[in-house]
Amino acid sequence: MELRPSTFMRVRRLRSRAQLSFATSIAFSNSEDGIENLLDDTRRRRAVRDPKRRFLVVCEGKNSEPAYLRALARWADIIIDVIAAAGTPEVIAKKAIEEATSRGVIGRRRAKLLWYERTDEVWAVFDRDEHKYYEEALRLCEQNGIGIGRSNPCFEVWIVLHFEDFHRPDDRDKVFDHLCNLCPGYEEGKGKKVDFDELLKNLNAAEERAEAQLAARSNEGSEHNPPSTTFFMLTRSVRRKTK
Repeated sequence: MELRPSTFMRVRRLRSRAQLSFATSIAFSNSEDGIENLLDDTRRRRAVRDPKRRFLVVCEGKNSEPAYLRALARWADIIIDVIAAAGTPEVIAKKAIEEATSRGVIGRRRAKLLWYERTDEVWAVFDRDEHKYYEEALRLCEQNGIGIGRSNPCFEVWIVLHFEDFHRPDDRDKVFDHLCNLCPGYEEGKGKKVDFDELLKNLNAAEERAEAQLAARSNEGSEHNPPSTTFFMLTRSVRRKTK
């Protein structure tokens, strides 16, 4: 059986000499099927990972934040890798920078990534609380292109906004108590009894409330004052990547 010229042209585009040598041996054995199989195998090796957009979130919480993020990943059909219970805000920021650099999301390796890998994002999620190096964590993230999902005083402010507007400058304990009244299944620091998939039906309203809340704090003098959160910036970024 005589091979078509177009088949030889496709073989010549194979990436390595070893592949070309193997393809040539197949050609001399008059097996177009063998060449087609080799081409298919080459294509599979190029697809080193799922081309879905990928997020990495390094967070302070051990239960609530990871559970919420897993539900968000299912809802958006997107990949969200989570490093939970990563430490204080400063440690989280440094860990996020380390991961972003190793993945090539920032730094010199970025230019070598495939197009869909260059759209990956790394975020740091942490609370204000009484952390000593909170401002340092913000600075590190901002200087290194790390997304910031911070909440003051705590992540539960973001969950409250799925139910209602919230502008009381409560401390952490009072925010917990208020959330438990709104969502009786919520356990302090656990969140495992909450149906976050159901809660995400209110995501759009929560984002709008969080944005208005942040604007209100800014008008009062500082957008970092309680209650406030920028977690909505993370969810919006996820939603944009699904379009």
